Amino acid sequence: MARPKRPRRRRPLAPALPHRPRGEESPPEPQNPTNPLQIPPGLRPGQRALKEIRRYQSTTRLLLRPAPFSRLVRELCLLFTRGVDYRWQRLALLALQEAAEAFLVRILEDAYLCSLHARRVTLFPKDLQLVRRLRGPEWGGV
Repeated sequence: MARPKRPRRRRPLAPALPHRPRGEESPPEPQNPTNPLQIPPGLRPGQRALKEIRRYQSTTRLLLRPAPFSRLVRELCLLFTRGVDYRWQRLALLALQEAAEAFLVRILEDAYLCSLHARRVTLFPKDLQLVRRLRGPEWGGV
């Protein structure tokens, strides 16, 4: 006598895909899903960088986070005062951060001009070294 067959378990239905009219293809799968900076379709290389540049140029907020900058300043202060721990006012740290960021932006602008002068688009460390050397010791150079 044959055993009666058990009814098959049904799999849960997959969620329905969005309806697409005929002739449209699905969007291309990303080549590297772990890369968060993947260029979306339609953007040419460099467009995202230009978009970021415009965004940062239109804002006046600081680029470095205040807490890590404050820790760095306090650490450097300990080194230069031979272990004497000074207290810093919040506005003093803010003013120092403003000045530091303005200094870095000016150096990077000049270094990029050096790279353009060398007929390159990429900023190399040697461009930064050249800018520091040309500026002299009072402007962060050697």
